[in-house]
Amino acid sequence: MNFLKIGLLALLPALACMACSKMNQNNKEFKADDMMIRMAEIEIDSAYFDEYIAILKEESAASVRLEPGVICIYPMYQKENPTEIRLLEIYASREAYESHLQTPHFKHYKTATLKMVKALKLIDMEAIDEETMPEIFKKLSQ
Repeated sequence: MNFLKIGLLALLPALACMACSKMNQNNKEFKADDMMIRMAEIEIDSAYFDEYIAILKEESAASVRLEPGVICIYPMYQKENPTEIRLLEIYASREAYESHLQTPHFKHYKTATLKMVKALKLIDMEAIDEETMPEIFKKLSQ
């Protein structure tokens, strides 16, 4: 499990950088009012943890790399309880999110992990400080 934790921790900054890169490329088009922000709370069956993480890493990286409307899919797990996964998802628009749901990589993730997920809660969020978000991504890329 320690090897997996190290691998996941190494992947997270790379995913953030990919998201930052997308945001910087599209900064002229950035409109916080149009964005869709969501937190996903996922509980994974511990028997499938390694397999689930591998599939999640593949899906989140593909989403950020291939989909212009996916600004961020940032997977994390709780330090004290690694089977408690959290995803910060930021989409350029509701349409970008709907398009994301139709991609082959998302459909593969959803079907391949169905038996692994014990609980799923999707929480729609609203940004409190929309003006600062582009600055966060700029700062991360420096």
